[in-house]
Amino acid sequence: MTINETQDRIIEEFSEFEDWMDKYALLIDLGNALPVLDDKYKTESNLIEGCQSRVWLHAEYREGQIWFEGESDAVIVKGIVSLLIHVLSGHTPQEILDAELYFIDRIGLKEHLSPTRSNGLVSMVKQMRLYALAFKTKEQ
Repeated sequence: MTINETQDRIIEEFSEFEDWMDKYALLIDLGNALPVLDDKYKTESNLIEGCQSRVWLHAEYREGQIWFEGESDAVIVKGIVSLLIHVLSGHTPQEILDAELYFIDRIGLKEHLSPTRSNGLVSMVKQMRLYALAFKTKEQ
């Protein structure tokens, strides 16, 4: 499935709910379904700067694709991490670098987050793109 196909599915899933409390509940469910990140990856180097809560993001490069794992100590943020991982994991560095993450605006996520959580979201996306850039550089 392409990045855009995954984004479109997320938009469709979130559009089933009118009320933002229901959308927050969906985010929490997604976060709770996220596999627990192994403690060996909960290091300072995997901690995302700019997040109010603690967010760890680990990336591995296998067979030309990047696979992300992550976790947060805040339930809604963990849901956001889950969404980003779902959209970007299993794609090539170039696909990740070229992706326009339009689902964030279309589901209304940015406008319903506090400014600090919104900054954290931007930091998470930035870190995922930095991983993609680093792995792309290693490919050459």
